Amino acid sequence: MSTALITGASGGIGKAFGEELAARGMNLVLVARSEAKLHQLASELQTKHNIKVDVIVKDLTETSGSDDVFNYTEERGIKIDLLINNAGFGDYGEFAQRDVNRQTQMVQLNILALVALTHKYLPFMQKCRAGSIINVASIAAFQPIPYISVYAATKAFVLSFSQALWAENRRYGVRVLCSCPGPTDTNFFAEARFPETIAAKNTQITTPEVVVQDALRALEKGDSVVVSGGITNNAIANLSRIVPRQTLVSFLEKQFKA
Repeated sequence: MSTALITGASGGIGKAFGEELAARGMNLVLVARSEAKLHQLASELQTKHNIKVDVIVKDLTETSGSDDVFNYTEERGIKIDLLINNAGFGDYGEFAQRDVNRQTQMVQLNILALVALTHKYLPFMQKCRAGSIINVASIAAFQPIPYISVYAATKAFVLSFSQALWAENRRYGVRVLCSCPGPTDTNFFAEARFPETIAAKNTQITTPEVVVQDALRALEKGDSVVVSGGITNNAIANLSRIVPRQTLVSFLEKQFKA
């Protein structure tokens, strides 16, 4: 029975990945900060699907977090067949006015933890000539976005990094996918402290379940990137190809200003 490791697994897209993969008969390693939520989810999935679920309560904004997760699976001999780097967060506001510690924690979680976990589990996948990695980014990855500047930049990194790894690893039989959902029915906007006037503009909301189904289908097809949320989000993702960058960013500044 294969095993998937999911970060940010206690809610939203991460939880939806866990539920879908458990239904497909995969064992799980669930990683998040929320101990109570993780254990409740693990209990539910084990009972419903007769699978094995390990729980790692870990804050990946800590620099030792990725090492601790990897050491846990190594010590227990857990082979990771599918790594889902889903953990991440955003923060709304003018960069100069935001708390610098929150900005650097965002980089730590959205980029550094993702890179570290990928680097830890990828070599074994290459050796086995099998395995998959899904990195969850956002449609924010396709252009700079004022007022969520660090978040959009971290997701641009994830997109570029994932596509490069997709190309590097085809010869090993390892699949790498970057999932780029648009606005999704999670607590992202609340945690990022978006003003209600801005959050309310996102009228086309995708469910976490749709994001997961889109990602798993794209992974099976061998795609490098998938944009969830329909035609509108795909159009947004391609705007930077046809609209001059300064023009686009100036327009987005007006759209995202509270």
